[in-house]
Amino acid sequence: MKNTIVIFLFLFSINVWAQKSEKTKKELYYINQIDSLMAKTYKRGLFNGNVLVAKKGKIIYQKSFGFTDETKKTLLTKNSILNFDSIAKQFNAVAIMMLVERGQLNLDDPISKYDLGLPKWSEKVTTRHLINYASGIPRLENGLIGPKSDEEAWKILRKTDTLLFEPGKGYRYDNGNVFLQRRIIEKITGMTFQDFVTKNIIKPLKMTNSVFDPKFGYKNRTSCYDMDNVRCPEVEFISGWLWLDVNDMYKWIDAMNRNRLISRKSFETLLNNPYAKEEGGSLGRYYEEDELQRHNGVSYKFESILLNDMKNDVIVILASNNLNKVYSLGHTIRDIMLGKAFEIPKKSVYQALRKEALTDVNKAIETYYLLKKTSEMEYSFENPSELNTIGYELLRLGKINEAIKIFELATKEFPKNANVADSLGEAYLTNKQYDLALQWYNKAISLGGTNGNAEKMIGEIKKIKDQ
Repeated sequence: MKNTIVIFLFLFSINVWAQKSEKTKKELYYINQIDSLMAKTYKRGLFNGNVLVAKKGKIIYQKSFGFTDETKKTLLTKNSILNFDSIAKQFNAVAIMMLVERGQLNLDDPISKYDLGLPKWSEKVTTRHLINYASGIPRLENGLIGPKSDEEAWKILRKTDTLLFEPGKGYRYDNGNVFLQRRIIEKITGMTFQDFVTKNIIKPLKMTNSVFDPKFGYKNRTSCYDMDNVRCPEVEFISGWLWLDVNDMYKWIDAMNRNRLISRKSFETLLNNPYAKEEGGSLGRYYEEDELQRHNGVSYKFESILLNDMKNDVIVILASNNLNKVYSLGHTIRDIMLGKAFEIPKKSVYQALRKEALTDVNKAIETYYLLKKTSEMEYSFENPSELNTIGYELLRLGKINEAIKIFELATKEFPKNANVADSLGEAYLTNKQYDLALQWYNKAISLGGTNGNAEKMIGEIKKIKDQ
């Protein structure tokens, strides 16, 4: 009997050891594959930032690549605080649902209930509209220009009497919706938005390295910078943007997945936009079939992505202060975690040609063909946006003829791409070469169109020619 027990325990221990060993091998495989991907991507100048990957509640990969700012004197660490931009909008949305669960807020009450001093349109708009960007409230931003303070935001919203569209009948991603969510939270709780989130979210989750609207020089704070190592402007905007390190971002999304802050029902309310399913809502885009939440954030050269794969219990977080390949890298890492085939990003044609294109566009085009002849497998020649980006940079600098040459190159290299045809049309229009602009806008339409932009611009050109 004793021998039987000993043999059983021995076999059981071997089985447990084998399972642990196999699990370790899997984790090592993930770690090695991701690390190889990230190291090569960093070496190619395509990523500067922090990455964290978790599976089944356990962080399996975390690493920092590059520097905290344009001086390149201080290396990023896991404690570096970055601007996650739009992803930070999740905090006001979840705070709203916390108040719903406490019986302090009804999503379908008109926001006029909160005495915010808004025009009559507030009687039509509900908080549910706000969290889904379906409110139709006046634009807070015009392109890249927006209010520099909460006071300016109030003036914009209070002085405009008309809505952009009937609430619930359209979609517009605008920070006015975010601003009003934060003000409603303050009205209901009698606390600042920042204090409410700190008390009810940051402290309970032990998010020890998160701070609202940190000024330059704050401990562990990063700055974004461009390819020329020029620092981005410091953001002047509405208040309430939470900056985090990747560890705190992981604590946040892990808590959401495990219903530590709000119920699963409330989480799903935020994941599913009833007014614009394809657009997503306060928590980014949700792909219901894959049970995948994807949220991106971009502010100047800060760029981040959160992939929350609930079906496979995989979380991927990347945050950059140099606007690199964050979006594609996030999906590539998820592919690795799912055992799918993946490719390491190639060197950037844009980065290779940009400086030369700004000084001598003909020389840059020569370099393009030389690289394609000698290093085709190393560079991203299959991506039309590489050339398009150079063209638009030249266009913004007023170098219209140079931009036309780059867009012409793009249309030769990608003759079946509607977007590059549309871009060449725009360059000709900017240069007042209306017949050529019409030709290329029509070409874009024949190639599949650009979501109505080509048709719209053809209409504008006809108006100009009829004058």
